[in-house]
Amino acid sequence: MVNKAVQDLLISKHGMEVWLRIKAKAGVEDEIFISNQAYPDDVTYRLVGAASEVLALPAAQILHEFGRWWVLETARHGYGHLLKAGGRNLGEFLQNLPNFHTRIMMIFPALQPPEFQCTDAAPGQVRLHYRSHRRGLSAFVIGLLHGLAEMFAVTAEISQEQSLDAGADHDVFLITWKETETA
Repeated sequence: MVNKAVQDLLISKHGMEVWLRIKAKAGVEDEIFISNQAYPDDVTYRLVGAASEVLALPAAQILHEFGRWWVLETARHGYGHLLKAGGRNLGEFLQNLPNFHTRIMMIFPALQPPEFQCTDAAPGQVRLHYRSHRRGLSAFVIGLLHGLAEMFAVTAEISQEQSLDAGADHDVFLITWKETETA
């Protein structure tokens, strides 16, 4: 799913010619990515690294945009029913993230998803703990969170309080938002 979504994002934003250059630079020979097939994490990291070089953009910027794309395009179109079941607003959805990944694992049993836990929840604020065996993905998570905020039509501020890459045992993000009032 991930590599197919990276491909879709890059083709959509930069065109087929740029995608082919990125794929070649990454040393990826797959003609297409199959959504329900597992690929080594290294393929994704190589694609992001090559995209960073070809597009002359920081990898973090590409990962952030990919996180937004994942929520707003890939997940919404491929797994919309699961997204809708996750909650009526951003706060509910974030609280239900562990359940979301449990449902995804029923569809893809070989998947090794990250773990999410919310603490210090208050109206319009939550601290999200992100645990993964994959390193270097905090910009992707921030992009996911911005995509979720857009999906729920709220403006969110996200700050990273702890980083696995900086020596913490996991990443921690503080998310604050203002719910829109409905009539």
